[in-house]
Amino acid sequence: MDGTKRNNIKIGATVMVVQKQDQRSGKLTEGVVQRILTNSSEHHHGIKVMLENGIVGRVKEIKK
Repeated sequence: MDGTKRNNIKIGATVMVVQKQDQRSGKLTEGVVQRILTNSSEHHHGIKVMLENGIVGRVKEIKK
């Protein structure tokens, strides 16, 4: 599913995010969404979220 649209992302969803320091390498981190930090309905690099473990990143992939 598309991580660039805010309405695709739900609290409690399992997602793959890229952290700021991993943007060049593209390394993804898996986690569960605790908060959605982006206010706009879309963001071309992915919606910014905070995971339950405190990691902040942009959603690249939403797990089923």
